[in-house]
Amino acid sequence: MLHKWHLLHIMKVKADFYNTARKFSETYSEFTHMGPFAKILIGSISVAYFAVKWTAPSFDPGSLKGARVLVTGASTGIGEQMAYNYAQFGARIVITARRENILQQVAEKCLSLGAQEALYIAADMASESDPDKVVDFALDKLGGLDYLVLNHIGSTPFSMWSGEVDHVRWLMKVNFFSYIQMAWRALPSLEQSKGSLVIVSSLLGKMPGPFTAPYASTKFALNGFFGSLSHELAMKKSNVSVSICTLGLIDTESAMEKVRGVVNVPAYPAAEAALNIIKAGATRQLELYYPWFTQIITLCKDWFPSSSNFFIQNSYNYNP
Repeated sequence: MLHKWHLLHIMKVKADFYNTARKFSETYSEFTHMGPFAKILIGSISVAYFAVKWTAPSFDPGSLKGARVLVTGASTGIGEQMAYNYAQFGARIVITARRENILQQVAEKCLSLGAQEALYIAADMASESDPDKVVDFALDKLGGLDYLVLNHIGSTPFSMWSGEVDHVRWLMKVNFFSYIQMAWRALPSLEQSKGSLVIVSSLLGKMPGPFTAPYASTKFALNGFFGSLSHELAMKKSNVSVSICTLGLIDTESAMEKVRGVVNVPAYPAAEAALNIIKAGATRQLELYYPWFTQIITLCKDWFPSSSNFFIQNSYNYNP
């Protein structure tokens, strides 16, 4: 008898195949009218993408049964969806965010979905002590960690920067310094368990856009620090993997409230983003790009900077 996960996976594979075939037929006529250089460029990118996709390690849902997981920013959005996915895979979970009443509801749902344990602890990641307190709580209650999934972010306006240095300093504490503090606290346990450190970042940490200067700066900092740490761990032959997850626009409630009517780009589902992040950590991928074409966008930024800047600036509805 097929497990529910396998049935869903088969259905998704079929859907992906039909969607790919449909998109191919829709774009083939456009491709045939392109110039030679464009054809070579697109062909090269496509070959590289599918080579990476089909040689990536396969995800085994059973590997997460009983896994000890700490997920931050888990009261809403991507973090909440990751908690539910880990629960369905039978993991033991600790979740954290600021609002205790919401965390309690998420933990209860995790138990109903199949989590072996679902515990929560409210915390303020701008605090000097709370990041350590959360990791210590998880280590104590779960007896160690197999996955540390850092996903929390502080609230920041979606607007032109007008000199609020104190806000940038506060946001750095939440979005960056708390990450490295928690990672350092958890590293000994992750080393023992051959665990994974999963960092949720953003396309804005690879190529900045307008209205996000404080937020983008924190994501650039994350990518730089954990990219460097990944090299250092590998050189020390550490057991710990680092997965840096670069996300495009995701349809979380908080993101949609800010960009609705301003940004002319599609948003992608939080549930699917969450599952891709979990797979990246479980298969010890160095990098995840979701949706997949965000990686191509970052390459185009380097190859065609003027065109990329024009595209970015004209993706927003803004009248000075």
